[in-house]
Amino acid sequence: MQSAGRGGKAAPSLLYLVKRTELVVRARLEEVLKPAGVTALQYTALTVLERHDGLTAAQLARDSFVTAQSMADMVRTLEARGYVVRRPNPANRRELLIALTDLGHQLLADYAEPVRDVERRMTDGLTADRTAQLRAALDHAWRQLS
Repeated sequence: MQSAGRGGKAAPSLLYLVKRTELVVRARLEEVLKPAGVTALQYTALTVLERHDGLTAAQLARDSFVTAQSMADMVRTLEARGYVVRRPNPANRRELLIALTDLGHQLLADYAEPVRDVERRMTDGLTADRTAQLRAALDHAWRQLS
């Protein structure tokens, strides 16, 4: 919390507000994805692969905000469910690349609209300009700390 001076209530810090938002977004995504049996973290990894198919587990872990060990477990689960496949990297045979399967693409297509609804709920009441400013501010904050 940030100090508000004498007698005033302290305003929550930006870090607190960002974390609070992240937690509620994850909870809403978990609700939306529950029928598919996919967690918000698994869904995030699948969306990363949708944008950048053929990543190593280490790259996928970094871009999905999880540890390498967590990603190894997640990839095994997603592979067993048929959402991803691992193939040897033609440029480095010791490395495996992870890619979405047709079933993985279908899952993302099936849940694209419900996930967009969560985002729309989050920005409901904001103008398009304010939403763009929020997007830019969050991107800026991430870049400053990366």
